[in-house]
Amino acid sequence: MSTLTIREARREDCPLILQFIRDLALYERALEEVEASVPQLEALLFCDHPKVYGVICEEGDRALGFALYFYNFSSWLGRLGLYLEDLYVNPAERGKGAGKALLRYLAQVAVNEGCGRFEWNVLDWNEPAIRFYESFGARPQSEWTGYRLTGDALRRFAAGRD
Repeated sequence: MSTLTIREARREDCPLILQFIRDLALYERALEEVEASVPQLEALLFCDHPKVYGVICEEGDRALGFALYFYNFSSWLGRLGLYLEDLYVNPAERGKGAGKALLRYLAQVAVNEGCGRFEWNVLDWNEPAIRFYESFGARPQSEWTGYRLTGDALRRFAAGRD
């Protein structure tokens, strides 16, 4: 059995990362919403002061999955938190521990960076992911309801045309 490794993403991984993003969006029934491009990913992940970070899970020289994350802030804790934006493992590679390895790696990053929280969202219909997350102690935050402004609504509100 090969050993899984987690490594920081490199600029040359951006086409792979975009493919993983598209595969995740297809699974989440939202492929038509993906607007990201390789140049955008390169600019965001590999600028002088990146605000988003990526990691790749590999078995040998084969990429099994990835995660993208960024830091947020808890005013109540007075500390940064780590927010997992995307986690995806190729379906053909599931069951090898790649998802758990990616999450454990990010948990270690959060602890090493002094973060008070490690958070992410999961679609309410994604029962396999929910069971997986709860298997190692993650708990849903049901008292909070997420809100989002995007597209025209975001632009109208920003312009004061609400």
